[in-house]
Amino acid sequence: MTATPTSEPVTPHTAFHRTPDELRAGLAHVRKAPRDSGLLELVVVRPAPGERVVLDVAVVDPSVGIAGDTWDQRGSSRTPDGGPNPDAQVTVMNSRAADLVAGSRERWALAGDQLYADLDVSVTNLPTGTRLQIGGAVLEVTAAPHTGCAQFKERVGVEALRLTATPDGRELRRRGINPRVIAGGTIRPGDPAGVVRPDDGEADPSV
Repeated sequence: MTATPTSEPVTPHTAFHRTPDELRAGLAHVRKAPRDSGLLELVVVRPAPGERVVLDVAVVDPSVGIAGDTWDQRGSSRTPDGGPNPDAQVTVMNSRAADLVAGSRERWALAGDQLYADLDVSVTNLPTGTRLQIGGAVLEVTAAPHTGCAQFKERVGVEALRLTATPDGRELRRRGINPRVIAGGTIRPGDPAGVVRPDDGEADPSV
């Protein structure tokens, strides 16, 4: 596995905050994301707080989420024992939404998510229980909310954060989704990101 570090000390964070008008103007493009079969564009892990590493290839595992990430070391107020939340093993963001708020592909990782896919992640398109076939892995969308944080606000601006919290922003899940890992496997940028709906049958982890 090869990786390119993009932690903030290596790539200094400079504020890039779009105006409300710029954000609204870009929403039409976000809404045109593919509904059934998209593309995985970026894979990122968080080896330590504030650090990001972009991967050329990654291993998804039901026990740890994405190998090299610290999900399994992060506590959660949503679990009885305060341990990692199994419903938030992986975060996925619509790459068009990331591009809109981040300003350039090199800054996508600063949004804090792990997978960036050109895919419609709205509530209507991906209700809870919908599965995603990405490379050799299968993920399942959970009901765990994915909301903006102070770091997101600092990096992409208060207006972008407010946009994710509007009724329309929540429906479109502009901040992204929280899936859990159903079947592990290898993934890499360029892999298809396919939607497997309940009526479609089981996703095939051997693909």
